[in-house]
Amino acid sequence: MESPTLAGWVGDVESFTGHQWQREPAVFRPETLVSPFDLDELDAAFDRGLLRTPYLEMVRSDKVVVPPDAYTTSRVVNGTTHHGFADRAKVVALLHGGATLLLRYVDQWHGPTAELAARLSEEIDRRVEAFFFLTPAGRQGLAVHRDDADVFVLQVAGRKTWYVHDAPTVTDWSLGELPDDEHSPQLLQSVLEPGSVLYVPRGFAHRAVGETGLSAHLSLTVRDISLEDLRTALAQRLADGLDLPARPLGEAAIADASALLLDHVRAKLDTIAPADLRLAARAAQTRQPATAQPETFAETARNWETAGPRARLTGLASVGRTWRRLRDVTGTPR
Repeated sequence: MESPTLAGWVGDVESFTGHQWQREPAVFRPETLVSPFDLDELDAAFDRGLLRTPYLEMVRSDKVVVPPDAYTTSRVVNGTTHHGFADRAKVVALLHGGATLLLRYVDQWHGPTAELAARLSEEIDRRVEAFFFLTPAGRQGLAVHRDDADVFVLQVAGRKTWYVHDAPTVTDWSLGELPDDEHSPQLLQSVLEPGSVLYVPRGFAHRAVGETGLSAHLSLTVRDISLEDLRTALAQRLADGLDLPARPLGEAAIADASALLLDHVRAKLDTIAPADLRLAARAAQTRQPATAQPETFAETARNWETAGPRARLTGLASVGRTWRRLRDVTGTPR
């Protein structure tokens, strides 16, 4: 694994992948750690006024559910009431009351965090997502739980004590909060300060308690292959080279298509090795949308002034052709 991003967090990447990666938790204290999302960016997100559920949530580890209307407000737009917009005053009041602020999928709506997640994803060939937690002193947002991801915690403010427990003892383990009767040996207890990095392997149970003031951290979750990913990859590989009518007409045609499909699958299975399936699943999991960036509005405005009416009409015709192709592919009724 070669990753300049990881190297900035863990130092020697070769040593990390040989000793800690998917084996044991570890704390690192790099000389310089720059998080793309911090308290200033949190304030900016509230100031812009567009932060809303489901990206925003308040949670407690004592199983007390915090309803969305306790930390959001409603707005009337064009005569229609829309709910779920973040209310800073309510959020601060709940923080004082012991709740934790959780921002989900920060990579989907914050540009610099999206860039970090995309860069790390490309370097380690896995899907990466980002979550932000703000926790009061003496409180924890989530009870001890297991995640279906390797997690890198970037501590950006305050101090937080982390407790990391052992991996699951069974292969068919469950996500989320540990049952009351499940006991897992503790492997690590450490106080993270701003600039610290914690690594938690996939499935290792963990919890965190705020120490001083407000403790904030950004979690980068690294997703790995699931059974569903393997099933999807297998279905795609089995469909390679399959040339059958999409809608066989009549019982005889359906019977013939069934026989041909089974023959194709039996023959195809003999050509697929476990390594092929794993690589196909990995590629599908990390595949990104087309990298071509759409024209910005500023570019559209400049081109609009220089292209002239004829080019604009040509552009509209192109849009019409694209819509008709999409309609034909998706089978939208005419």
